[in-house]
Amino acid sequence: MPRRDAAHGLAAPAKAKPVRPPADATLPEIPGRANAARVAAFERSLALAPAATRRAYVRDAGLLAALAGDRDIAGLVRADLARCLATLHGRGLSGRSLARMLSAWRAFYRFLQDADPSRRDDPCAGLKAPKSARRLPTALSPDEAAHLVGIPGDDTLATRDRALLELAYSSGLRLAELSGADLERLDLASGEIRVLGKGSKERIVPVGAPACAALRDWLSARAAIAAADEPALFVTRAGKRLGPRAIERRFAGWARRQGLDRHVHPHMLRHSFASHVLQSSGDLRAVQELLGHASIASTQVYTHLDFQALAKVYDAAHPRARKRKGR
Repeated sequence: MPRRDAAHGLAAPAKAKPVRPPADATLPEIPGRANAARVAAFERSLALAPAATRRAYVRDAGLLAALAGDRDIAGLVRADLARCLATLHGRGLSGRSLARMLSAWRAFYRFLQDADPSRRDDPCAGLKAPKSARRLPTALSPDEAAHLVGIPGDDTLATRDRALLELAYSSGLRLAELSGADLERLDLASGEIRVLGKGSKERIVPVGAPACAALRDWLSARAAIAAADEPALFVTRAGKRLGPRAIERRFAGWARRQGLDRHVHPHMLRHSFASHVLQSSGDLRAVQELLGHASIASTQVYTHLDFQALAKVYDAAHPRARKRKGR
């Protein structure tokens, strides 16, 4: 049985056992019929939500009920929820996970307010999850990227995937931009492609010579399999648009076949594009425009990827930084 916080009645954490519920975790045991009934009703209210969202929200509401123990979760106040967050943080949950959990709790208390209009207080109001340390994006080295995009084979799928990989690395496109790319938006003569980014914002991105060559080969192969009315640049063997999940699987599969010792996904090639361009040019604003970032803050993360290499360049180039021999 969990220990009780005598002052507040919330279940105290078992310090040696971190709580890290996986995405497909079953609902924790909920003490008390009232709380179990509330969570069950909350689950029914999410019938039209995506299955993954429904599972996560119900699991997180159930975890709150388990932490509340014998107390009615409908009567918890802001201080109670703050203690629950602190408990979970102390048991190993990251700020990102707690922020997601807090979103589920907000949805749960909105559901309770909708069911009982007399409820006016929102115990989630003003609560914030602790910030997680910002993780640096993972990028391939220039040699690894060149090895990956140079996949062998001249069959239809290899030709398509080579063009996909080349375009992803050449132009730093997002996964949705790769899948959503249309044939009419590609201009190989000028080496450009128009893509729709986040917020349906269109931008024009340059396409490098190796990517243009790979795309020309693909367009020849595409003509034999694409449906007559299919606008997509990249299509399946059935002639329809290639979806994001299929692109992810193809990238990961080719990385394994090319001998890379890590999981490679489309965003890793976008990271690689950004860091390699920034290392070569030092032009952060240009990289921001190429990536389609609304804020320069999103682009600045790439300045940290290879700081040691930049420090070596500084030491070699700046007259006040050069190390004098013999000292």
